[in-house]
Amino acid sequence: MDAQDPASRLAQVRARLDLPTVRRAAGLLDGRHRSIFTGHGQDFDDQVEYRPGDDVKDIDWKSSARAGQPIIRRFVRESNLAVVLAVDTGRNMAAAAPSGETKAEVALFVADVVAYLARARGDLVALVAGDAARLVQLPGRGGTAHLETLLRLVERALTRDAPPSDLGRVLDRVVALTRRSLVVVLTDAARPEPAHEEALRRLRTRHEVMVLAVADAPPTGAGPTADVDGVAPLPAFLRADPGLHAEAAAAAVPYAAAVRDRLRRMGVGYVTVTGTDDVVDRLAELLGRQHRARR
Repeated sequence: MDAQDPASRLAQVRARLDLPTVRRAAGLLDGRHRSIFTGHGQDFDDQVEYRPGDDVKDIDWKSSARAGQPIIRRFVRESNLAVVLAVDTGRNMAAAAPSGETKAEVALFVADVVAYLARARGDLVALVAGDAARLVQLPGRGGTAHLETLLRLVERALTRDAPPSDLGRVLDRVVALTRRSLVVVLTDAARPEPAHEEALRRLRTRHEVMVLAVADAPPTGAGPTADVDGVAPLPAFLRADPGLHAEAAAAAVPYAAAVRDRLRRMGVGYVTVTGTDDVVDRLAELLGRQHRARR
């Protein structure tokens, strides 16, 4: 599909991003490329004497002991970044986000932005998307046609009549991928749960992992909300109760903090997104935080 086609998701995302935003966002993936692949490509090249400025993580201690001086392992560097979009397509994603959009719309826009930037860099993007009953996987490829197909698959899977979420199933499939990648997990603020910790730890042994969770709209407030599982909406007098609204907002804070702290201990970046308008800003916040943590 041509990027100029009005039905093209890549054309739509380009139309929404102004040039300064595009340049800023493009730098985010450039930073991931250096972080993941500099000196740590897929193929072993040779061993050389350690020199000041080399990464101490590359020191081969057995070879160093034999040689009587520090020796590092050198790798063939990758020329492209491999990105894996790991998407939760459970019906929980059809619920409302704080922006008034559905969480599915927000998650899909994150996927759009990542795919758009990857295409501009010539990077490869793979997809693993699923829930309790479905699992879709596309291999890592580049090019407009592949990315449009990938985004349309995600769009069709994110529906209100989807099966329940099973993020663990998605993560387990990503664990099986061998090429070192940047794994972008798209889910909602109820996840990842403690049950997903083992899969995330296994992912971190091979990949860099970041989670973008779409926040839930509060059950209180101006507009009526309905649970995606069919629970009746709150009556108007409860939605308008300021005390109940404050309690609901306060209850969400420690839960979000617990998720963020748990993932930070595992070395997994995490940020919540409230709507499509703050997607690029939250990406910048997350990637900037990870960059500072590596200093």
